[in-house]
Amino acid sequence: MTAPHDTNGAAVVIGGGLAGLMTALALAPRPVLLLSSAPLGLETSSILAQGGIAASIGPDDNASLHLADTVAAGDGLCDQRLAAAILAAAPDAIERLLQLGVAFDRDADGNLALGLEAAHSRRRIVHAGGDASGRDIIRTLVRKVYETPSITVCEATCAQRLIVEDNAVRGVVCQTKRDSVSFVTDHIVIATGGIGGLFLHGTNPAGSCGQGLALAARAGAIMADLEFIQFHPTALDIGSFPLKLISEAVRGEGATLIDENGDRFMADTPGAELAPRDVVARAVWRHMAAGHRVFLNARHMPGVDFARRFPAITSFCRDAGIDPLTQPIPVRPAAHYHMGGVSVDNRGRTSIDGLWACGEAACTGLHGANRLASNSLLEAVVCAGLVARDIAGTTPAKRRLPRATDAGAGCDPALIRPIMSRAVGVLRDGEGLRVAARALLPLAASQQTASDPAIVALMIVIAALRREESRGAHARTDYPEPAISAARTTLRLRDAFDAAQDCIPDLVG
Repeated sequence: MTAPHDTNGAAVVIGGGLAGLMTALALAPRPVLLLSSAPLGLETSSILAQGGIAASIGPDDNASLHLADTVAAGDGLCDQRLAAAILAAAPDAIERLLQLGVAFDRDADGNLALGLEAAHSRRRIVHAGGDASGRDIIRTLVRKVYETPSITVCEATCAQRLIVEDNAVRGVVCQTKRDSVSFVTDHIVIATGGIGGLFLHGTNPAGSCGQGLALAARAGAIMADLEFIQFHPTALDIGSFPLKLISEAVRGEGATLIDENGDRFMADTPGAELAPRDVVARAVWRHMAAGHRVFLNARHMPGVDFARRFPAITSFCRDAGIDPLTQPIPVRPAAHYHMGGVSVDNRGRTSIDGLWACGEAACTGLHGANRLASNSLLEAVVCAGLVARDIAGTTPAKRRLPRATDAGAGCDPALIRPIMSRAVGVLRDGEGLRVAARALLPLAASQQTASDPAIVALMIVIAALRREESRGAHARTDYPEPAISAARTTLRLRDAFDAAQDCIPDLVG
């Protein structure tokens, strides 16, 4: 059991990536307790982001065109009203980041330089530091957070359980390096990032195993669209974890996909290498399954100084013994972004009173079945502001000490990764998903360190099993066509346990 500590009305923000940092800054001067399991800003997907932020600020662009591209990529499942609002706020989001000190790249005339990425009809990607956008943005925001007196940062602090009474949050139980501690608050924001750490091949930090989703699920929150996981088609295939990302911007500047024979196997696909990510990932996956190796050929990109345009990619390729100027880069699909998450409304509110979520841990409906490139950082910035404004408009409740709650057993996804990689990869099928559900159920119900990641994985598996169609990033070989009508899915933890129990008789049937 843990002794509760009153935060004296401060909101608690869980997560040190872009969504968490921006929420904390947007809440100023209201007091905030910012919890991060690692040094602030590190071990987050945000700092690894290469592509940048999508914003319709070019002279030939507007929010309607950006929305059309987003909806097309989302394959029928975008919440168009919410998407329109988020995308319309993109220019203001860029301006806000500039005010905070982010040094975005500029062209020779001093204007913001705009890049092109897959499935975008215009050049609208704003970068910082070439292909090191996430690093430059996060470093700037971390400095701002430390300079803001209303924000108290607690590093090496892992949130393990939410304290919920009468469907309202009363606090959060955390594990520090020394002991377990609970913070009493009626305002909690989940901004914990994604789930790439649940797979053997992922581009997220190893610790990105859906801890925020587990917190919310155990509290009884509704989840949405969990089955939609975007696999980036071009992660550097050198066996490390996480895999280094070869940004889509490289293909946007003219790089092509080839195999070991030099054949450009996507040449006849509509959009070719700049088709939506799910299309490219499946093409790469199938080519590898047929026994080929896949490479990104960046050796012939007229007018592009590769080392100057992509300094980070050049550096880590050379660290791996690959010169991208003279050699093709080995690549493979890897788990990259989760379109699903904790279900939220247009203010970031979850189904639990006093609990908000934003960033990758939340499911707003912006991305639908397949995220449009570089919309994720935009969503994190815009929705952090929406959450902060909503919290600022609430009246603090009279606080009382909640009941003592045990901390969890920690979070170790090692047992989960092979199960998820076999069953919920680029291509799925019903039998593989049922086998995964049977394997995950006892782990999810246990008190082991695998329990929290198993809970998240089980919910994803059940959501994928229930979607008997192929749509966006969810591709089932036993249901290869999309359903006639598109419908979003919701799920609670108790429903996932019940559905997994139904899979057990199949083992002996």
